[in-house]
Amino acid sequence: MQSGLKGRSILVTGASGGIGAATVRMLADEEAHVIASGRDEAKLLELQSTTGCEVLPFDLTSEDEVRSALTGLELYGVVNCGGWGGEIATPMETDTSVFDKVIDINARGTLLVTKYASQGMVAAGKGGAIVNVSSQASMVGLAGHISYASSKGAVDAMTRVSALELGKDNIRVNAVNPTVVMTPMSEWYWGRDDIGGPLINAMPLGRWATENDCAAPIVFLLSDGAAMISGVCLPIDGGFTAV
Repeated sequence: MQSGLKGRSILVTGASGGIGAATVRMLADEEAHVIASGRDEAKLLELQSTTGCEVLPFDLTSEDEVRSALTGLELYGVVNCGGWGGEIATPMETDTSVFDKVIDINARGTLLVTKYASQGMVAAGKGGAIVNVSSQASMVGLAGHISYASSKGAVDAMTRVSALELGKDNIRVNAVNPTVVMTPMSEWYWGRDDIGGPLINAMPLGRWATENDCAAPIVFLLSDGAAMISGVCLPIDGGFTAV
């Protein structure tokens, strides 16, 4: 199956992180014109050296920076992958300043990129696709994830509303909802037997996701193979939410 992504311009935010970088690499393999954005410019430049992607850093929390970066940029696709995990805390203990920051980056950042990217996509009149990177945490209750889950629940809602609003312009909007990707950053928490053990024991496939496990469905949802898929929040969770 041909993806139809060759030569199409696709913006990937959060490209200096694991899932974002894996997505950039897979899109480059499809010969898309990839524009990589993220917080770590050194990692973006390293990614550029291996994939040939264009680098466009901007601050997801600054509407002025997002507007400046995206106004006049002709895109076919967007991957909203930029995000922050915040803290592990119960609703009784949570630091509301952390909650505000998580919402600012994960939810408001997704909205800002969608707002300004879609304006250009609508004006170009060529359709397109947006994929938001959400989380399993928006679909089930995960202890300690009150801030993160709230932000990703907002992303899921944005996905459905955006699919409705942009469908008339032939722009599809979907989300992927990955389970834990066991990186060094997440291992301190999910690597504990008492924390990660019950989750992985309840997962039919019985393993954690990899960056590529998450990137491949993102690329599919951008592709022509997903031409009739919009408004979907797709679990990438080894069957966890199905049982």
